[in-house]
Amino acid sequence: MEMTTMYKKSESVHGHAAALLTILIWGVTFISTKILLTAFTPIEILFIRFLIGYLALWLVCPRRLVLKGFRQEGWFAAAGLCGIALYYLLENVALTMTRASNVGVIISVAPLFTALFSWLFLHGPRPGLPFLTGFVIAITGVCLLGLGESTMSVHPMGDLLAVAAAAVWAVYSMLTKVIGGFGYPVVQATRRTFFYGLCFMLPALFMMDTYPELSRFSEPRYIVNLLFLGAGASALCFVTWNAAVRRLGPIQTSVYIYIVPVITATASALILKEPVTAASAGGIALTLTGLFLSGRGGAENGK
Repeated sequence: MEMTTMYKKSESVHGHAAALLTILIWGVTFISTKILLTAFTPIEILFIRFLIGYLALWLVCPRRLVLKGFRQEGWFAAAGLCGIALYYLLENVALTMTRASNVGVIISVAPLFTALFSWLFLHGPRPGLPFLTGFVIAITGVCLLGLGESTMSVHPMGDLLAVAAAAVWAVYSMLTKVIGGFGYPVVQATRRTFFYGLCFMLPALFMMDTYPELSRFSEPRYIVNLLFLGAGASALCFVTWNAAVRRLGPIQTSVYIYIVPVITATASALILKEPVTAASAGGIALTLTGLFLSGRGGAENGK
């Protein structure tokens, strides 16, 4: 009994450490993407990033993953579509229409969608009044952030795309929980998800008339940011995130996304010199307050 309790505590500690490491890195990815968008299109960044991540995971674990039937293959394909292709395409396009700090704050609404979807589709705990109250406050903050800026650089469409990305990420969290139940090694399972994500990106590459310009790869800052996004924020972070979901569950792991706005806003101010206006501060405060209240609600007491 004691050994079982110690094992569970150890698993929990490892899960929290993996989630925290993931979020610390992901909080800066908006900045790297914003820099790359000066020379690359959103779909180009997306494809190159995950191609680097896919190759890195093959180097780490060159063994082939053999699945038990087409049904499991379908779950991996769905995860690749939602968590890789759709989520990041929505996020990258949003970054072309609005500020990096906006996207960082809005994406933090993902845990709210995760709790709702967990209740609706995975028979998780039903969201209570604190959760719903927090959700309303958070959405109010998102609206203030998107529409109440004193500058003319904010575009509501970009903020709306970021909200859609948050909802898609919640779906991916549900799929990750299901895939985790198959019992496959995390690195190999993540690589299979990357494979399907890359497959779903190919049509977008052709539809958007993407043509490679090799001269862009002579810029050291572009190479550094692509490697950071590919090897760090993709290969490493998706493995650590998926490991955290296996240990903590999708809802408890998603709570760490609350930290993203603080990291992103700080990095945006320091690196991109984006001003923090009164409206931005108010929107951030309301969003984080809503997320905190939701996190204290009954929905977050289960996995």
